[in-house]
Amino acid sequence: MKVNFKDSITELFNKVSDIGALDGGGVTRLGYSPEEDRMHEIFRQTAESMGLYVWEDKAGNSFASNMPEGTSGYTLIGSHLDSVVEGGEFDGVVGVFAGLLIVNELKGYKEPVTAAAFRCEESSNFKICTIGSGIITGSVDRERLGAAISRDGRPLAELMADRGFTMDVPVIKGLKQYLELHIEQGRVLEDAEKSVGIVTAIAAPHRYELTIEGLSEHSGATPMKLRKDALCAAAEVILRVESTGREESIYHSVATTGAVENHPNVMNAVPGYVNLQIDMRGIDQDSICRMEDRLKSSINEICDRRNVTYRLEKTDEKRLVLLDENVINGLAKAAENEEIDYIRLPSGAGHDAMSFDMLCPTGMVFIPCKGGISHNIHEYTEVSQIETGMRVILNYILSSNK
Repeated sequence: MKVNFKDSITELFNKVSDIGALDGGGVTRLGYSPEEDRMHEIFRQTAESMGLYVWEDKAGNSFASNMPEGTSGYTLIGSHLDSVVEGGEFDGVVGVFAGLLIVNELKGYKEPVTAAAFRCEESSNFKICTIGSGIITGSVDRERLGAAISRDGRPLAELMADRGFTMDVPVIKGLKQYLELHIEQGRVLEDAEKSVGIVTAIAAPHRYELTIEGLSEHSGATPMKLRKDALCAAAEVILRVESTGREESIYHSVATTGAVENHPNVMNAVPGYVNLQIDMRGIDQDSICRMEDRLKSSINEICDRRNVTYRLEKTDEKRLVLLDENVINGLAKAAENEEIDYIRLPSGAGHDAMSFDMLCPTGMVFIPCKGGISHNIHEYTEVSQIETGMRVILNYILSSNK
């Protein structure tokens, strides 16, 4: 289908370029923050100016449709508008803007199509991912949400209440299917020199918070053999996490220690307390289980040997998601119809699509990002690549409704 979205895509990104912008490039737009609020405002204002039906649900998610709210049998195209700390401009936002422009293109179309901007997909603010989409699909643990605290110490429930939102939201209804366009956040497409990826599965993230307590003492006066150095124990754990991920990498599993908090964090004191945040993911359940078993046994062995204590808490767990085979095949056919080269591949990163597969047929399309870099201020994708992904989704929608 011959459509030109390039100018509209550029215009939309220009509208939001200053929101949460950092001096060195990139953005910080945390979930349920003023920056995310502003992103949603612009989404809704833009949709209204297009003459679309626009609404916001009680969790703060925003919607724009070619049909009124409450219409059944609609295709939902969504993603998120929040970012990680010091993140890029394209993660999530590509999918939201793509959805909005596709809905606008189909404004007079007989079949209902809705674009969605979900709240707080990233775990950066509350250590829980896909909050907005999880609330409306019932796929997120309400008890954990009730205990969630932001990076600056405020309860999620309080931040939502301040905005007139609530966690008590009925499950979304009337869905025909869910689609999402997203940057790949890896190098597979770029290395394969393919324009798009048709996603087959989404890896299951399992996340842990580990606190290690030793004894903070004078670094000059405490003999080496008497030390209870929490940071040295943590260093061993970090390396063990890495080696575990490497051992399981043949099953497409990964393991990362992404955050370290050290106390008292001064040069002349033995570290007495360390907090680690550990992220394990994979598309093979047996591999994930092996990684978790090794993590627990390794921590116990290291801390026992170093005479320090620890507490390990699982902070998040998502199930492995296998996307709908009919949607996968339909998206592949749409790429062929558009003469766009593609491959099928799993997603190592989590996405809002994980929230929908139990409710309706779900599919995803990836586009390349430069160097595979994401969750980074240097994250980048070309406008032409965004348009290519949009053409696949648009062709799929039109072809599947013939």
